[in-house]
Amino acid sequence: MQAMTERQHYKIIFTGPVGAGKTTAISALSDEQALTTDEQASDMTQQRKQTTTVAMDYGVMNLGESERIHLYGTPGQERFDFMWDILTEGGLGLILLLDNTRSHPFQDLKFFLESFKDFIATNKVVVGISFMDENPLPSLEDYQQKLAKMNYKLPVFEVDGRCQEDVATLVQALLYSHDPWLGA
Repeated sequence: MQAMTERQHYKIIFTGPVGAGKTTAISALSDEQALTTDEQASDMTQQRKQTTTVAMDYGVMNLGESERIHLYGTPGQERFDFMWDILTEGGLGLILLLDNTRSHPFQDLKFFLESFKDFIATNKVVVGISFMDENPLPSLEDYQQKLAKMNYKLPVFEVDGRCQEDVATLVQALLYSHDPWLGA
């Protein structure tokens, strides 16, 4: 009888404001059909998109036969922030997606870093900036300077949430920052 190999499971959380691309990124990366809890937007979110995540998004990324990464996306609206603590439980790290077309992306950056500060205190963070093709400013360097002023030194990448390679780069950077052997 063949010995069973124990699977390693990792949990990564995607967060950020409404419309930053969390649902899309998880769907692009998941090896299985992603689970979404999107509902019709009923508030100011309607100005950005028709539906919004109300509980979570979920996908799975297989890393060979013995490792899996569980991908959880938080709702972007603050009124669903009770889900944030639930979803981060047992997480390995955080991918913060920011929409560069929003009016105040630095305020979003500050808000989400402060909102997840307890989780960040013991876990790694990678920042992905979406929609830079539509609005190139602030630049990646501007984000790095803002993070430095906030006493953070985090990897920051331009990302298209529809592009599996871009999203995979965020995951690899997070794994590598946690443990260089995981990202290899």
